[in-house]
Amino acid sequence: MTSLVTLSIADSRLVLAPQIGGSIASWVHAGRPILRPLRDGALEEGSPRLLGSYPLFPFSGRVAGRQFTWDGVTYELPALLNGHAIHGCGWQEPWQVEDATRRQAVLRLDHAPNALWPFPFLATQRFSLEANQLVCDLMIENRHNRPAPVGFGMHPYFPRSAETVLQVAAGQVWHNGADGISARRSVPPPQWDFRAGRRVGLDFVDNCFGDWGGVARIAYPDWGYSLRIEADPVFRHLVVFVPEGQDFFAVEPVANMGDGVNRIGTEPGQGMVVLPRGQRLTGQIRYSVEMN
Repeated sequence: MTSLVTLSIADSRLVLAPQIGGSIASWVHAGRPILRPLRDGALEEGSPRLLGSYPLFPFSGRVAGRQFTWDGVTYELPALLNGHAIHGCGWQEPWQVEDATRRQAVLRLDHAPNALWPFPFLATQRFSLEANQLVCDLMIENRHNRPAPVGFGMHPYFPRSAETVLQVAAGQVWHNGADGISARRSVPPPQWDFRAGRRVGLDFVDNCFGDWGGVARIAYPDWGYSLRIEADPVFRHLVVFVPEGQDFFAVEPVANMGDGVNRIGTEPGQGMVVLPRGQRLTGQIRYSVEMN
């Protein structure tokens, strides 16, 4: 049986599933599902990809060829999704509850080197629930005996209807190659230009955006509310994923672009950070519900 942690204040309720990859199972505010609704049996299946949100440590996105080279050693990563090495290892491992109160919880992951990721690290997620806001503080500490590459992010899924609108002023977008890896960038073409607000689902999107200013807004005019997303500058990129034929989508604040671990030193602004032993990378993401 999966152990859950529940935070609540006023009419807002957040449910965490630490053992399922340190995930958020659900977040409901004023009777509305802010993250996509938790379907029957999802917790029993034990997959973070069926829940409301899951963490991305120590990188986000895909790794080309499932390989990267560091300090002269080439490492091969396992296929976790459709043949890809993707989203690090944190979502594949159980997290521990370091602290929990009615309004705040801290989840902790002490990662030891394994096939999922070769370098040890400590990661924490601090969730603080306020009357109309969820604040998520992420931290990763390098515990390798040498400098190591790190990144992080969150992968929240949101409900969508035919009227859902996404607004974000991104200055660039990465176009993917046939392997789903970021290949070239440009200013967003019309079908991926969300600066003035664009209905979600008009076009398929599974792309990494840059220069987004750390602010995005999801409007639900038919449901009477909107959600404002604000992220610290360390989250240089925003991944938008709109699967065809589904009633949900993802808007993911992340530090690194796809395949960033293979582009350290060659791609300016790729987002992975090389941390000396014992050093930490931190960042905060804030989700605010605005009622119409």
